[in-house]
Amino acid sequence: MPGMELREVVRRRGMVRAFDPDRPVPEGVVDRVLRHAVRAPSAGFSQGWDFVVLDDPGSRELFWEVTTDPGSHPDRWLRGVTAAPVLILCCSDPGAYLSRYAEPDKGWEDEDVARWPVPYWDVDNGMAAMLMLLTAVDEGLGALYFGVPPPRQETVKEAFGVPEQRRIVGVVALGHPAPDLSVQAQGSATTRRRRPLQEVAHRGRFGVPWSPGQAAEE
Repeated sequence: MPGMELREVVRRRGMVRAFDPDRPVPEGVVDRVLRHAVRAPSAGFSQGWDFVVLDDPGSRELFWEVTTDPGSHPDRWLRGVTAAPVLILCCSDPGAYLSRYAEPDKGWEDEDVARWPVPYWDVDNGMAAMLMLLTAVDEGLGALYFGVPPPRQETVKEAFGVPEQRRIVGVVALGHPAPDLSVQAQGSATTRRRRPLQEVAHRGRFGVPWSPGQAAEE
């Protein structure tokens, strides 16, 4: 249902772990997903991201071939996710950030990783991925964000020509949810509660629960 209100898109967002293999994703929708992704913020407007779209059977089969053990029996999760008609490899480029912040307007004279409190190249990549997930909901699709195991990183990069200096932060699977909800692999959302806002949001200092209107009352 394209064109939903933002609050409804956010409310509906959830990880889909089983897809309908008989319903492709139109190329125009994939294009919108990517165009929204590059609207994400990035430190210093470094834009140190690249997205490799695997939307044909051969490339998707290669991805699953190089990320799973040969001869292993696919579990419920793998059976559901391998049906996704589109996979998007989300790659970050640390070098783009390091060189950007060594430019005159940023004031650093070196490209020392130790200057960074957290790897913003990966943080920004995650924000771009979130825009993909939200766009998928707005387009009436399902989506899943998952990672590539460390031992498989180099193999995947080699398989798809990803430069050595890139990091594969995660993969977005896109498609229509499987029509039979019983085939959906059980995820953490079905077994764990969502932490209440008063437990995760703090006002003024850690340990003081957030409460709307609290500051005005005080």
